[in-house]
Amino acid sequence: MDEIPLMGEAWRRAARRVGRRDARLLLEHVCGCAHADLIAHPERAMSGDQASRFAGLVERRAAGEPLAYLVGSAWFCGLEFAVGPAVLIPRPETELIVDLAVERARAMDGPGRPRIVDLGAGSGVVAVLLARRCPRAEVTATDVSAAALDVARANAARHGVAVRFLEGDWCAPLGDDRFDLIVSNPPYVADGDPHLALDGLPFEPRGALSDGVAGGDGLGCIRRVVAAAAWHLEAEGWLLLEHGYDQALEVRKLLGQAGFREVASWRDEAGIERVSGGRRPAMPAGMDAQAR
Repeated sequence: MDEIPLMGEAWRRAARRVGRRDARLLLEHVCGCAHADLIAHPERAMSGDQASRFAGLVERRAAGEPLAYLVGSAWFCGLEFAVGPAVLIPRPETELIVDLAVERARAMDGPGRPRIVDLGAGSGVVAVLLARRCPRAEVTATDVSAAALDVARANAARHGVAVRFLEGDWCAPLGDDRFDLIVSNPPYVADGDPHLALDGLPFEPRGALSDGVAGGDGLGCIRRVVAAAAWHLEAEGWLLLEHGYDQALEVRKLLGQAGFREVASWRDEAGIERVSGGRRPAMPAGMDAQAR
């Protein structure tokens, strides 16, 4: 007769391979129990199906697959979001661009509703948080991946916010729409960077990590966003971009060359210049329409 697996013993065995925390979270996911239940009742028996699923997830985690993909969700800014192989797992440093965007959206006075667009939205975490924290705003999100937009729509529904999702490359699906604030966390890891082979990154969508330009500097997508953003910003509108730890100077140069003013970079909690941005200048009456 097969041995009946007990939750506590299964946890201990798995912890030797993937660590105590990851083993616990995988076990709770499979068994549908809380941490307190596992601690209080380690002698509780698992079903055969649960034991099989748990063993399979432990094998995948031991092979380097990110925990968030195995359990189907990740926490960001205090909320739980669905994630999967079609989207990046949200990183803590991205909280900075959310905070900066919220600050600017809330400062926008006027009778109309602030219009915000998130370019390359992925799982939709930034767009959803902006819609939650700035309920007056009209939030749009674009992504070239239909699969990513499916995840983003599910996250918007999960958190009860209205976001307009458009499929297409960066600004392409926006038509003639103009916005008060554009935010983007585009791919910025240089193609061939050795970090792409570490820390579970091989399991994440490569097109969301790197611009794919052989021998490039990782700024290919950022250049495209900067070039297109001015055509979709209202006068005095802001563009905010997340970028790599060593790219702030170059991004500021790109913004300056594109005519943005008040160009600056902001540091994340690790003290790294992680977000850069600028403001589209107002043009003399009549010239803005001609330029477009």
